[in-house]
Amino acid sequence: MKPPQVSITITDLTMRFPVYGVDAKSLKKHLARVAVGGRLEKTHGVTEVTAISHLNLNLKAGDRLGLIGHNGSGKTTLLRALSGAYEPDEGSIEVRGRIAPLLDLSLGIDPTATGLENIRLRGRIAGLSSREIEEKMDEIGAFTGLGPFLAMPLKTYSAGMQARLAFAVATAVDADVLLMDEWIAVGDAQFQKIAHQRLLSLVERAGILVLASHDLDLIRLYCNKVMRMDAGVASEVVDVRKMDQLLTAA
Repeated sequence: MKPPQVSITITDLTMRFPVYGVDAKSLKKHLARVAVGGRLEKTHGVTEVTAISHLNLNLKAGDRLGLIGHNGSGKTTLLRALSGAYEPDEGSIEVRGRIAPLLDLSLGIDPTATGLENIRLRGRIAGLSSREIEEKMDEIGAFTGLGPFLAMPLKTYSAGMQARLAFAVATAVDADVLLMDEWIAVGDAQFQKIAHQRLLSLVERAGILVLASHDLDLIRLYCNKVMRMDAGVASEVVDVRKMDQLLTAA
């Protein structure tokens, strides 16, 4: 367990995004609402979608929060805001502890570089120092199971091989705050089994986990708390054992 100073504090968070080329009075307004899940409004002549509206959240060491909700409900936007990729339009986010955002396996992957070079590149993006990467290089390489292919360019890899390499690097980072989007099923069945064990170990070492997923069994497995997002509006945080009640109230 990480020390108790690990925490997430979100106060009145609001995130808005401009939608260009959309007439808020047309049919596109309704289509955009379905696709994005937020609330459309006009601000200074620009159509905006409110992806997150006045969200408040407090997490401490030991919390494993599952985010549920349909596509476009604001789950991924919240994860990206927590990672620092998005700045709040209103409100504030305070994260205490080292963050590992496992949100996009393809981020930082160079198809013209070798597997080993991509391990170094992806490792730096994930926040590892050059020394940390070299110390973990053998372990990461062994976990991928790619052997001599690590010396070959990624453009010669299958999609499954690329996913294995990216997953191995992404999960080599020890973090106080672990942010995960729904990309856990990578590779073939055998690799998924060892990937699951690696993820469990990573989650156990983290102080806080925030996981967005449509897989309710996965939420039950990894999380002890759950919050539902709906059109950018967050429900109360409840014990994961009350998730069915939360869904029924939707």
